[in-house]
Amino acid sequence: MSFSLDANKIFDQVVADYHKSDDVDAQMNNPYQAGTIEAVLYLKNWIDSVQWHLEDIIRDPQIDPVEALKIKRRIDKSNQDRTDLVERIDSYFLEKYSSVKVKPTAVINTESPAWAIDRLSILALKIYHMQAEVDRKDVDAAHIDACQKKLNVLLEQRVDLSSAIDQLIADIENGDRYMKVYKQMKMYNDPNLNPVLYASGNK
Repeated sequence: MSFSLDANKIFDQVVADYHKSDDVDAQMNNPYQAGTIEAVLYLKNWIDSVQWHLEDIIRDPQIDPVEALKIKRRIDKSNQDRTDLVERIDSYFLEKYSSVKVKPTAVINTESPAWAIDRLSILALKIYHMQAEVDRKDVDAAHIDACQKKLNVLLEQRVDLSSAIDQLIADIENGDRYMKVYKQMKMYNDPNLNPVLYASGNK
């Protein structure tokens, strides 16, 4: 079974698990053994699922400004957690293929495997919610038709992205490509790098 097939299966499982309660404060019950790549992928999509719905909530035009600020802070933390998990996934690949002899003709990819897998995780959410739009009973046929066309594109995109991820991993395994991990070094959360924070003495 290919890596992307496993990842898509886990991502779809998480989206379904999340929507059993459809609550951004719901407890995550990760069914995979701690420390495995499967557990990391499950956690990655759970964070993505919660953040997806936080982004919906914060766009409520009637939201209380104080509550909106709390949610914005939560989204900021979620973004950092997502980045940390992407780097953990890349570390998994770096360790797994650390003994591969890179060919002299090997080239580097524009993105690492984990950042492509991050897009695959978000695609699972897009597909789920676009399917929900197609299945709505309170909209007209034009809405359903438009959403079905978008859903078809998303499904095609998942096939293409999955294939590209598997090819990239195979190329790394064969020494035809090599990978590097550049830490994202997000500055807005760092009290030593965000000028608003260090100017206010918030360290």
